[in-house]
Amino acid sequence: MYDFLIVGSGLFGAVFAHEAKRRGKSVLVIERRNHAGGNAYCEEKDGIRIHTYGPHIFHTDDKEIWDYVNRFAEFNNFILSPVANYKGKLYNLPFNMNTFSQMWGVVTPAEAAAIIAEQRKTVTGEPQNLEEQAVSLVGTDIYEKLIKGYTEKQWGRSCKDLPAFIIRRLPVRYTFNNNYFNDRYQGIPAGGYNKLINALLEGSEVRLGVDYNLQRREYENVAESVVYTGMIDAYFNYSLGPLEYRGLRFETERLEEVNHQGVAVMNYTEREVPYTRSIEHKHFAFGRQPVTYVTREYPAGWKPGEEAYYPVNNEQNQKLYEKYAELAKKEKNVIFGGLLAEYKYYDMDDVIKSALEKAKGLL
Repeated sequence: MYDFLIVGSGLFGAVFAHEAKRRGKSVLVIERRNHAGGNAYCEEKDGIRIHTYGPHIFHTDDKEIWDYVNRFAEFNNFILSPVANYKGKLYNLPFNMNTFSQMWGVVTPAEAAAIIAEQRKTVTGEPQNLEEQAVSLVGTDIYEKLIKGYTEKQWGRSCKDLPAFIIRRLPVRYTFNNNYFNDRYQGIPAGGYNKLINALLEGSEVRLGVDYNLQRREYENVAESVVYTGMIDAYFNYSLGPLEYRGLRFETERLEEVNHQGVAVMNYTEREVPYTRSIEHKHFAFGRQPVTYVTREYPAGWKPGEEAYYPVNNEQNQKLYEKYAELAKKEKNVIFGGLLAEYKYYDMDDVIKSALEKAKGLL
């Protein structure tokens, strides 16, 4: 019998597995997909590492977490500086003086602030939804051109029907700074995320192509404790009804070009373009290969049995999640952790921190 059965080999599961092994515990990791690494998995083609499930840029202000991941992989100095494409016109992201200059022709922070202050007058009181929150941050022009269409594609609903907190941390700067994140430490593992995941899983037994929720009887007595990182509602067989998630669909094409779009991530912000962004993977590692791979990311609805990417954290879903969380507390020797098990959006550094804290409390 193992000490721990870990369901899922993404960052949470891999970090917990490493910490358990380090303390002399026996670990079995099972993974539904045919590869380890969860959504951070990369595949390599023509020397280019393709972020199979969308771009993953590691960023953190926590030196302990940065030092931790650097024990397993060296990180490059990639800085995310995406570009927004609205009807063929390009705007720098995140919203900063370059964006304001492109949008209005302004040259000083005072000019930009004055335009935004005037436009945000349409919102009075505390913003009640995402649309009001966005307008209160950047005004109506930027909202209409660079936020509204993109967000409604991503979430499959009107911005007026989305909670304000989704966009509350949106970076807005009155400096000429295209660095998307404010965090001190940023980069992508040299050699790709597989190198990081494989190093974390070293020494643990890993079985691929195993769906715990379908094969639970087979695995229910193999370990003293279970670490579950899948969808919390699936664990309980959707007994209280399914939570809502958003799905994604990816179309990747190989192009006989050295450089297709000149940037790793280009957002398509008009509603009429069906995909939200295109990703040119070679730029994550400053590649100079003679060919390139570009992935278009299409938002999609979700139903049970499909791959879930984002929880839909509105009030209705949050109430349902809390009921599932109460059920989870009653489960003996089961630890729920990660984005899907906790039904909340996690940055990668927060996932690692959470896994370390839960491992420390149990091991």
